[in-house]
Amino acid sequence: MTDTPLERRFDQLQQRLAVMSALTVADVNAATDFAIDANAAHRADLTLALLEPLTVKAANVAKVWQLIGLAARDEQAMETAANAFARATQLAPQDPRMALGKAQVAFESGEASADQFIAVRRIAPQDGELALSTAAALVQEGRSADGVALVTDLVRQNPGWLRGHEWLASNRWISGDPDYAGELEAALARFPDDPALHLALYRAVSQVEDWSRAQAILASARAELGDRIEWDAAEAHIATESGADDRAQALFSRLADLADPGVALSEIRHCLRTGRVDRAEKLVHGLLGGPAARAAWPYMGTIWRLLGDPRAAWLDGDPPFVRHFDLPLSHTELDQLATLLRRLHLSTHAPPEQSLRGGTQTQGHLFLRTEPQLLAIRAHIVDAVRAYVDALPAHVEGHPLLGTLRGAVHFEGAWSVRLGAQGFHVVHTHPVGWISSALYVALPDDLGAAPAGWLELGAPPPDLRLDLAPYLRIEPKPGRLALFPSTMWHGTVPFDDGERLTIAFDIRTPSR
Repeated sequence: MTDTPLERRFDQLQQRLAVMSALTVADVNAATDFAIDANAAHRADLTLALLEPLTVKAANVAKVWQLIGLAARDEQAMETAANAFARATQLAPQDPRMALGKAQVAFESGEASADQFIAVRRIAPQDGELALSTAAALVQEGRSADGVALVTDLVRQNPGWLRGHEWLASNRWISGDPDYAGELEAALARFPDDPALHLALYRAVSQVEDWSRAQAILASARAELGDRIEWDAAEAHIATESGADDRAQALFSRLADLADPGVALSEIRHCLRTGRVDRAEKLVHGLLGGPAARAAWPYMGTIWRLLGDPRAAWLDGDPPFVRHFDLPLSHTELDQLATLLRRLHLSTHAPPEQSLRGGTQTQGHLFLRTEPQLLAIRAHIVDAVRAYVDALPAHVEGHPLLGTLRGAVHFEGAWSVRLGAQGFHVVHTHPVGWISSALYVALPDDLGAAPAGWLELGAPPPDLRLDLAPYLRIEPKPGRLALFPSTMWHGTVPFDDGERLTIAFDIRTPSR
């Protein structure tokens, strides 16, 4: 293992520490300093390989156990992480970092953790992220009102706390509260000259596509603070998404020199709607080398299809990089999984920023939880993902699917969606993932006439007004898993009635 400086450092430390019968303070510090660097470089595997053998020689060093816990959590080995943090808190019961790690792992594993977070907050009551973790744990345990009350109290004390406002507006929305943005409005009434609060209120409202209200918020911002480039950018987004093409064009012309990926993506959508494909292509090319590349690739594929460019097949595959697997699950296993998932659907409305319409979505990372049903389905899915990856064509430099390493399978996120009558997913992509999915757990006896309820892949969003058909459709069946590139457009067709219960996840882009 000598490919990188970090790996060479690992080799040297491992060889040195392995031959020592006892460790000095300097040895432990060298090992933990390396682990901090390895974790920061997303090489938790090196941390575990170095530190786990040291737990005999450094059994009473809390920091060693803490770093093992952090690395195991990053590797999604939750039982190992829980055991490491349990030992760390035994050794350092007054250290809030150890207690916080233990609480976080318990929360992500689906165990009771709210009281643990509350205890840590007594030490750090002003820590905003800790407060949000506490609120999320309360919600997970069915104490949503307590979680909302906690964050409400804090944003009233600190009206400029934008993360708190964002969390509060989202959680009020999914619980069906029509006054979901009320605390933001109250904060603005107190501090009308704060541009960040105006933009936060705009974002909360635009996420639920209430364009007329969003426009009124921007008009109020202009009245309070005068013209600003931020208002123009926000108004351009509203104009193009609400169909005001001429107004959008005038605003994007004023924003032409603004190097902002969000504005560029909005203008790309506007250009595709209005037939300015050359301008859209130029904007997409400007994003492909930066942090917005994965959000831009679907538009590039769409443009290539419109132009008849063979690179569309290079990007999406010919045939498309889409497979489905019928997992070996019995009716009993599917029923038990469905029962668990229904219990985890705690909200009454869909999250404002997600693709589903007419249903609910679970919160948190489903595949970090430790219920037996989820551990079992996770193992089946890992096998299918490995089979999908093994069947992909050879490495292609610069390709968003084929141009990466192909290593261990880790999940970027996993969640369940429960749709009711006429429910569907709008066409979208997953910019943070590498490979995305749909696993059907429970379906109505009759979805309606085909393709009701089916998954469609490759067609861009209908609101872009483009005449491009899906590459293919996948018929849902209980136990069927569909896998496809995260950069590929996908959505579903509304179905007649009943319950359509699924699991979806993104696979993390491998880094080793």
